[in-house]
Amino acid sequence: MNHLIKGARVLGGDPADLLLKDGRIAAVGERLSATGATVVDADGLVALPGLVDLHTHLREPGREDAETVETGSRAAALGGFTAVHAMANTDPVADTAGVVEQVWRLGRQAGLVDVVPVGAVTVGLRGERLAELGAMADSAARVRVFSDDGHCVADPALMRRALEYVKAFDGVVAQHAEEPRLTAGAQMNEGDLSARLGLTGWPAAAEEAVIARDVLLAEHVGARLHVCHVSTAGSVEILRWAKSRGVQVTAEVTPHHLLLTESCAESYDPVFKVNPPLRTDADVQALRAGLADGTIDAVATDHAPHAVEDKESEWAQARPGMLGLEQALSVVVETLVEPGLLDWAGVADRMAVRPAAIGRLDGRGPQSHGRPLTPGEPANLLLLDPAARAVVDPAALASRSRNSPYAGRELPGRVVATFLRGEATVLDGKAVR
Repeated sequence: MNHLIKGARVLGGDPADLLLKDGRIAAVGERLSATGATVVDADGLVALPGLVDLHTHLREPGREDAETVETGSRAAALGGFTAVHAMANTDPVADTAGVVEQVWRLGRQAGLVDVVPVGAVTVGLRGERLAELGAMADSAARVRVFSDDGHCVADPALMRRALEYVKAFDGVVAQHAEEPRLTAGAQMNEGDLSARLGLTGWPAAAEEAVIARDVLLAEHVGARLHVCHVSTAGSVEILRWAKSRGVQVTAEVTPHHLLLTESCAESYDPVFKVNPPLRTDADVQALRAGLADGTIDAVATDHAPHAVEDKESEWAQARPGMLGLEQALSVVVETLVEPGLLDWAGVADRMAVRPAAIGRLDGRGPQSHGRPLTPGEPANLLLLDPAARAVVDPAALASRSRNSPYAGRELPGRVVATFLRGEATVLDGKAVR
């Protein structure tokens, strides 16, 4: 089906029409017409490239009670995403060609977003020996991002070997930066508040020490390093220093680390328990500034659905993690667009263009993402109503889980439509299927 989008503000610019035909953007201009095309009224809406998430937990195979590839894909489409990278901590772990191909095929069957599997760095995420990186890269899933997320590749010799190995196929190692010997039993950010609440602290140095080590390793071997869910002001400074030296390092920040602070833990509500933990207001401000100036390359959700029994318990026993796909763009609007730190082109850059480049999805083939909204490009895009505001209701989310840290919070911006290669996956704010 072809679509004619009327009056959209491409990257927040002047209104224009976009004709989507045969999976691509056929034309952009004024007063376009097309016989038989479905007309979409986009008056007042902003058109952005389809968002790309570098960090999504879809839980399938193994924990389909928390999420499936289909339900997570639907949540992603409703959030304006057209591609998501599915992390490897499934059961079985995505550490072989067989498992990553299974996840990739489930994504194709759902057909709502492009599901791009992330391969494990080490067998079983145990940090002892490298997984089948080359086999996963050569598989039908064409894995290019590898991560033990949830676990740090703590052994520096093993991390060096992984960085050297992925150079052969232009891969990237995405590190969960956490020195485990500094975070044993940690429950929240280490500081005065953790002491007052009686919760074991997770020091900023545990993250920063690993980032510092790994940027030096990446520089030494000339490999690509990506840092997952950066959460501290010190981490931003280390990244800024590394980039000034020409190190091939990129980094992401989550929506929740851009908005929420450690003060949320005062409620002892385990919905706010996450790894890395929510930090101080000073850290939040540094993360926003780092994203705005490009030191941090991307917003990635770290969407982490959990079944009720894993989350609704005492703080110490609850699993860390938060939902993020459906509210990610709204959080960026509130924390960066409305304060004037990013314009719409900047949002497109941090949520589509750069994530696609990091994951090597920015080519000109059918799976391309993060491309400009110009004629000839794949028709992966979203339409956002920036004036809309809504209160987040976890019961209304598409995810199979309900652990949203934004429950009851009013957030700006509403994704009205999402198109994957010209096919509508969301229209009028509702999933098409």
